[in-house]
Amino acid sequence: MNNARDRGTELPWAGRAIALLALIKFLIQMLAAGRYGIFRDELYYLACAQHLQWGYVDHPPLIAFVTWFATHVFGSSLYGLRLLPALAGAGLVVITAAISRELGGGRFAQGMAAAAVIPVPVYLMMHHWLTMNAFEPLLWMGLLWAALRMVNRDEPRYWLLIGALAGVGLENKYSVLLPVAGLLLGLLCSSQRRMLRSRWLLPGVGIALLLFLPNFVWLAQHHFPFLEFERNSRLSGSRIERAPLAFIADQMVLMNPLLAPLWLGGLVWLLFSKQAKNSRWLAFAFLTVFCTLMLMKSKNYYVTPIYPVLFAAGAVAFEQVTAMRGRWLRFGYAASVFAAGALLAPFSLPVLPVEQFIAYQRHFGDFTPIRLENLHPDLLPQQFADEFGWEEMVRRTAQVYRSLPESERADTAIFGNNYGEAAAIDFFGPRYGLPPAIGKNESYWLWGPREYTGSTVIVLGSDGRGDRAVFRSVQTADTVGGPYVRSEERFNLYLCRDPKVSLYDLWPSLKAW
Repeated sequence: MNNARDRGTELPWAGRAIALLALIKFLIQMLAAGRYGIFRDELYYLACAQHLQWGYVDHPPLIAFVTWFATHVFGSSLYGLRLLPALAGAGLVVITAAISRELGGGRFAQGMAAAAVIPVPVYLMMHHWLTMNAFEPLLWMGLLWAALRMVNRDEPRYWLLIGALAGVGLENKYSVLLPVAGLLLGLLCSSQRRMLRSRWLLPGVGIALLLFLPNFVWLAQHHFPFLEFERNSRLSGSRIERAPLAFIADQMVLMNPLLAPLWLGGLVWLLFSKQAKNSRWLAFAFLTVFCTLMLMKSKNYYVTPIYPVLFAAGAVAFEQVTAMRGRWLRFGYAASVFAAGALLAPFSLPVLPVEQFIAYQRHFGDFTPIRLENLHPDLLPQQFADEFGWEEMVRRTAQVYRSLPESERADTAIFGNNYGEAAAIDFFGPRYGLPPAIGKNESYWLWGPREYTGSTVIVLGSDGRGDRAVFRSVQTADTVGGPYVRSEERFNLYLCRDPKVSLYDLWPSLKAW
């Protein structure tokens, strides 16, 4: 087998090349970090970081603690918030190369696998924001890398590391159960099933459960709100449900169309190559994740964290096929992949000023490779529209707030119908003299109405109809929105007074998960 581990002279060169590629990935992410504005979900996680606890309605707690750490160490500027996601992207480059090495890849295979991560549209987007998705691929690949080391070295003690990564993964995003299930099923269906009989497996499971225990206790205490959130999310119609063929086609675009031969080749190599016999379980692991998400009609990008393992395998296969007479093919393919990545990058990362991006998008017929949800089409795609308008909304809200008599302001609540609106008030509000917001959406509902009676409420994100059913006086105080924001964030600010029922009594009926 062409194994770089056994050829020490190659490793220093490979190490420097991988480090350079990781640096390139990091710099690409950081150079775009300050463009446009803060993302809706980043605002929400900043709010969660002000309410540190072991669980939240719609996500596990790790992202709140990471956000708290980022703001206290790096500050709350866009560059400070987005430093850790960029580092996670660089880490994904390194771990993908390491997986290729474990699969027997030499210098080219390791470099090709690492380089393949960089021009992937969905990864450019994921590593742009401080969200759970930035760390998900790194955790998945760390888990599979540890499993490969376990099999290659016949060291069952790696179950302890696998358990630790699975436990941390559960605190980041529950979807880590998919690669864990894929790993177990893959081993069971391969010649490596002996690893499942190891005495180290149960201690590894114990570590994972111990790390997950705080969140599980919180979930049990709150009657597992994530299940209600997931059910409502599926029923809302916001998710893009794709038939199997369309789901597969989406993967081609999300992952860079010219990388399709690499990851498809990697899957074929894992399934049928003699050299991959000991690693064949990886193919079963991938197919478990892919088929489960496709059959569940999950969002098309949910499967994307698993692809680096196929990049690594495909790079090994490509290296073997081109070992004798294929050096120019290697260069030409890598160059074409990066060229395609450069063409697609403006749709995933704010590398262009907004007006230039709009012109660029129109040049492609309003094409976009990434659709996060089933929303009304706007001037900008959702991933960019959700970075505009927040501070302007807060500024206009502050004008309404300051227009009130001082005696009335003391008990004036600012109510966001969406977590983004409430979180924007909490983030930008202090510089405009606004009190903390309340809201009915996700964890904001759990945090309650604070001490407000509801005698005066400034309502964001409403059409006014529900407000008139609750308040005797509902006035249009201002209008917010702009050309670049999502259509859902263009609305009237309503000043509501004289409630028919106290806010405390009304609160249980407001829940919107």
